[in-house]
Amino acid sequence: MKLLLVGGAGRVGTMTAPYLKSKHQLRVLDVVPPHDPEIEYIEGSVTDPGAIQRALKGMDTFIYMAMKNPTSEISSAATFEDIVVNHQVNIMGVHLLLHVAKEEGIQRGVYTSTFTVHERTRNHFPSEDELPLDNPSVYGLTKGFGEQICRYFCREHRMSIMALRITGPSTRAQWLERRNQPKLNPVHIWWTDEEDLAHAYLAAVSATQTGFEAVFIAGDEQQQEINLSKARRLLGWQPLTHTCVSPLEQDK
Repeated sequence: MKLLLVGGAGRVGTMTAPYLKSKHQLRVLDVVPPHDPEIEYIEGSVTDPGAIQRALKGMDTFIYMAMKNPTSEISSAATFEDIVVNHQVNIMGVHLLLHVAKEEGIQRGVYTSTFTVHERTRNHFPSEDELPLDNPSVYGLTKGFGEQICRYFCREHRMSIMALRITGPSTRAQWLERRNQPKLNPVHIWWTDEEDLAHAYLAAVSATQTGFEAVFIAGDEQQQEINLSKARRLLGWQPLTHTCVSPLEQDK
């Protein structure tokens, strides 16, 4: 498929693009070019309707990866800049993209959400559909509004959008370093390896669900805190990097 990565030159796009590129024809919309010069690049912001129109032209589907100025996960503290940027990227950008996608006849897509739509000091995440979107941060608030915009387009325009509530996206080196860290802070992050995350995106792009769905994507292999059954049911996804990386590497 011809796949647009919106904000694909950022951290998440950079670590997952090599895996996505092996399966799909990629194009990136971002304010900076992607690290891979072979990937088609459209320069522009998610707040620019013209840039979005150019980027979506001829595409089959999209993954929205844009993010900027994440704020504290446990506090409502924010600067004026934090408020403006998070509203621009997480709300207006999503709305503009989906409006253009609808006009282009693109009916399916993937939205990168975050665990930070939820209050993060919980010790148990039993279900995507049970937990409230109750994080106090501006980042979590606006990412939750982004999900609501996705729901709106699914309801009013019969689109089908899969939201991935990701947590701790990490390169392989970062994942190896972080995965065995003890739980010392109120927020315990289950780090997600780049390959596991990329496989979640690949599964979401090919998903056949109708309407809006949100799933947890996390490196909690034993589901000690996070119930990953919905991701397995809808996407056939579970974290598997730990099964193919040697125990010696994992213990370094």
